[in-house]
Amino acid sequence: MLRLPCAAAGWSRASTAKEKAVGEERAGTSARYLAPPVRGESDAWGAESAAGGRRGTQRIVRAGEVVAPDRVADLLQVERGGRIVERRRIMYLDGEPCELTDTYYPLEIARGTGLAAAGRIRGGAIRLLADLGYAGVRAQEDVVARMPSEGERASLSLEAGEPVLELTRLTLSGDDRPIQADVMVMSPRGQNLRYEIRIG
Repeated sequence: MLRLPCAAAGWSRASTAKEKAVGEERAGTSARYLAPPVRGESDAWGAESAAGGRRGTQRIVRAGEVVAPDRVADLLQVERGGRIVERRRIMYLDGEPCELTDTYYPLEIARGTGLAAAGRIRGGAIRLLADLGYAGVRAQEDVVARMPSEGERASLSLEAGEPVLELTRLTLSGDDRPIQADVMVMSPRGQNLRYEIRIG
């Protein structure tokens, strides 16, 4: 499965290990968003944007403990109505909002760590998770098209009647334990969904 980028970038990402540039569109791999970066490197979104001559930034809207939405509770296999840690961000490309990213963690993993604080995390959240002993080895993604809420429309500066793509990702550890859930909402403009399936 693939990781979709911000629509304004005009890029596509697929689950192949190869990368190629075709005009203004770049096809790459989801792995850079799932594996811990090399120490000292910038976050994956900033690095990939810079490689395309663009500026990718993000703003943390809020972070902390919340009651888990039912869908997220089911993904993380926690009790409905239980508490989890949430990080809400807006992703920007060249200063324009292009993606809303909400990330959720089980309380026993994230409580008292940088994941539950509103500050930037040196090396990124995936690096911090790995340092805490929680490395993702498998991810599953679902993509749906739907109409946005009024809040999403305003945050992404969408036109009236314009739909969004919602990508939901669940990351699991080696023992199939859910360690992170992401819900990403973006405009479909410029998106290219591509699948690479190995047969046999």
